[in-house]
Parts: sequence; C-alpha cells; structure tokens
Amino acid sequence: MTDGISWLAEPRSITFGGHLVVLARGLDMQGLADGLAAAVHGPEHVAVGVGRQSGEDLLELMDEAFDGSWEGIGLRLGRAGDWTYAVAYGGWPGEFGSLLPLSQGGVHLCLLEYDEENGKPVPPDFAYLHDGRLLAACNLHLDASWGYDGVTGDPATAAPLQELLTAAGLPAPDLDRRQVHRTALGVVERRFGLSLPKELIVNGVLPAVLLEPA
Repeated sequence: MTDGISWLAEPRSITFGGHLVVLARGLDMQGLADGLAAAVHGPEHVAVGVGRQSGEDLLELMDEAFDGSWEGIGLRLGRAGDWTYAVAYGGWPGEFGSLLPLSQGGVHLCLLEYDEENGKPVPPDFAYLHDGRLLAACNLHLDASWGYDGVTGDPATAAPLQELLTAAGLPAPDLDRRQVHRTALGVVERRFGLSLPKELIVNGVLPAVLLEPA
C-alpha cells in the first residue's frame, strides 16, 4: 500500500509555510533539480548538492548559507514509482517562473503548491504540464472566490479530471476546506498515479541541494 498524496492536506504536512512539491516523469533527480534552478526568478541559479539531509537539517543548513532559511531555496529529492519528486524548503513562494520549459521533450510534470501561511488565504493549487503545454490546472479548494470555473487546460485532459472531481462531490462549498483539499488530492492521486512517501519526506533523509546564484 502506498502513501498517496492526500496526506499533503494535513496542517503543515511537510514544514511550516506550506508545501511546493514537483513530480516529474522523464527526469532524474539531477535533471529535476537543474530545471528548477533554471526556473528561479532573477539571476541565473544552479543546484548545489549538500548531501543527504532531513528537512530539519536542511533548514538549519539554509539558515547558515543564506543568513536565514527564508532568504533562499533548498530542495530534497527522491523517487516514488515512475516519478521523481522535489520538495522545496525556505522562501520558495513566488520565486519560480514558468515550468513549461522543464516539461518539454516528453516530460510529465505535476505541481502541488500550497502557500499555507499566506494571510489572504491562498488556496492550494495543482497543475499538470507535458511537452511544453499546460494540460490541466485548478485550485484544490475549488473556490469560486479565487476564480475557480472548472479545471482549465487542454479539454482532452482537463475535462476528464473535472468529471472525476464532480463525481467525488466537488465543489462542495459547505464542506470544510481541508476536507475538500484532501478529497481533491485523492482524485488527482488516482488520475495521475501519484504517491509520495510520507515518513521518508517528513522524518527521513533524502538527497538535497541548495539553489544558489551561479
């Protein structure tokens, strides 16, 4: 039995501040790290390996490297089935540009993002990219106040995902948002075959990099 991804709906499921998880099929860990480094706004960045780290140890290392963990971005990387994944730490919100270039060449990308401590509050987001195209995207609260009007993207991919969300009883404006988030993640998990090892990500050690200016 796999862990799936629904556990990401738990409060501070990975670390304080929310989560940014990028899953890629068709890239190894180095390729994913390099691609994410290239997507950071501003000057050119590179992925610098820092060995195997727990999440807590990576944040401590970032405190020293960047004079505060929120002043930089770190990644922990792993494999789950056919997917390579990267979990972001530090000041990642708003720091990445488009990942469409990273999905070129037949690469499949799934993005799961939740800026949980944002005071607005911002809903969690999902996006699926392939071959340089955005094929499906939605906020996982399915919240009309944030412009939700169904799953957007290529109709051949977006419409079936919308049908699955509808079959799961979503949107459900009267339901607790965390339960909506969990249910929506379950739909995405089954549709795209996604799973993340909770114990390893939360308490284990994984290869890690810092995204540093070149």
